[in-house]
Amino acid sequence: MATFTSSNMAFVCGLLGNMVSFLVYLAPAPTFYRICKKKSTEGFQSIPYAVALFSAMLYLYYAFLKKNAIMLVTINSVGCSIEVAYLTIYMIFATKESRVFTSKLILIFNVSLLGFITVGTYFLSHGHQRVNIVGWFCATFSLCVFAAPLTIMRQVVKTKSVEFMPFALSFFLTICAVVWFFYGFLIRDYYIATPNLLGFTFGMTQMILYMVYKNKKTSIKQQIQRGETKVHDINLHQIDDNIHVTIEIA
Repeated sequence: MATFTSSNMAFVCGLLGNMVSFLVYLAPAPTFYRICKKKSTEGFQSIPYAVALFSAMLYLYYAFLKKNAIMLVTINSVGCSIEVAYLTIYMIFATKESRVFTSKLILIFNVSLLGFITVGTYFLSHGHQRVNIVGWFCATFSLCVFAAPLTIMRQVVKTKSVEFMPFALSFFLTICAVVWFFYGFLIRDYYIATPNLLGFTFGMTQMILYMVYKNKKTSIKQQIQRGETKVHDINLHQIDDNIHVTIEIA
């Protein structure tokens, strides 16, 4: 009778982690389809995608140092490719100001910082020490991936609209965090397990926020005062001689 060891369980969690992570990377696809269709990035931000690309590249470096980490190599290789595609689309349709901001993000994270970490750990550390140092960097920036949508959450609270916070992304990030936590725990790699435990908390917060604000209605007066009303996005309703508006969420 075959025994289900912790090694086997880790392998299963790794496979599930790869599959769920792939769905996480695909979750923003409808957003970018909308960007391509409207030829505008509207209120969407590039921060989550630039940070996610950096994290994937950093974990790829960590996986090569750690060795025997094929689960990390496969998903982060795929992740790098997908995030590059997203950022390319964003840069094509973004405003000049947004393109400059995104370019700075990429230069800071994916060129300067990644180069500093790679060169620094290569020359100033060796063996297991190098793995530990890079592992700490990975854990830190994994938290940044989970925390990056907090900027969008602030926008949700301010505008009382979830238009720019895709629920699918928050949902799959939460599931992904759970699976990778167990994978890291089973192989005793706490650089993987720890950030995903906190990632679960961030993901749950985003989903709760979505449920709270998904059906919120904002008066036309409030929208005009904030300068956020889009004429083609509102439907006027006459109720007891008072005009109200419903903001249509795509």
